[in-house]
Amino acid sequence: MNLKIRMKALIVLAVLLAGGGVQAAEVKYPQRPVRMLVSYPPGGPSDLTARLAAPHLSEVLGQQFIIDNRGGAGGTLAVGLLTQSAPDGYTLLMSAGGEIVIAPNLRLKLPYDPTKDIIPISRVGSSQLVLVVHPSVPAKSVKELVAMAKAKPGSINFASAGSGSTAHLAGEQFKFLAGIDIVHIAYKGAGPALTDLIAGQVQMLISAYSSAFPHIKGGKLRALGVTGTKRIASAPDLPTITETVPGYEVLSWYGLHAPKGTPPAIISRLHREMAAMARKPDVAERLTALGIEPEGNSPQEFLAQIKTEIASWGKVITAAKVPKE
Repeated sequence: MNLKIRMKALIVLAVLLAGGGVQAAEVKYPQRPVRMLVSYPPGGPSDLTARLAAPHLSEVLGQQFIIDNRGGAGGTLAVGLLTQSAPDGYTLLMSAGGEIVIAPNLRLKLPYDPTKDIIPISRVGSSQLVLVVHPSVPAKSVKELVAMAKAKPGSINFASAGSGSTAHLAGEQFKFLAGIDIVHIAYKGAGPALTDLIAGQVQMLISAYSSAFPHIKGGKLRALGVTGTKRIASAPDLPTITETVPGYEVLSWYGLHAPKGTPPAIISRLHREMAAMARKPDVAERLTALGIEPEGNSPQEFLAQIKTEIASWGKVITAAKVPKE
């Protein structure tokens, strides 16, 4: 009798496999709109990247991906909301890097572990930043800016998207390597920081190239240098900061994440679509126009990059003696 039961079970299994039973058992995702948290307010590069990714995902997956900007606490507010969300694929996060790889080195009571509590899906792309000043600042080069700061310590302030953001640490690294005393002014996002710089409320900002470029072109801001080790092809006359301040290098990146426990099938599907998006010529062209180099790497590669950068930023923060909160 037991043998007959086992034989029937094997026959049923064979029929299911042949008839697509395995496919029927796969997760059908998504079946309702998906919320995509963004770590900063509208107008910043993470927001622009999310607004490029959301329509693509909506089109290929057949449900709306709705942007939900949750700026605050240097981007960590949105990550905290992600970790508190159900791990069902209906809440995702487009991060800007700082809240993932910098915040763990700065915040004593961070409510999440970025290597354990969230799942990296894919890094959309990376970009250089650009050091910009208000036109009222006399300095026409990084060398002149450093000389000004050394002549009058504490007289120059620099804005950032928030304490612990990439812009903040980029400024701190510049301050440390250049041997100058400049004052940090934290905002609740890249957009508000840029707005106040244009208005002359602050003097300097190390901004995402995509956000600052229109204002540089329009004469509202003056660009002094980019943060990579090579000049940007679209602006070959703009020097790198490291040409004046040896050893200086900062890259920003934007990536998609899900809460810990999200089904692997959903993570895999989202990764495939993000990688496909990065390969589309029109999308790659739009990312490049924003100063972002398309990537679309795998969750495993993304996680390895996160771990490496947490360690490297830890060294920068220690060397610069940035106080922990």
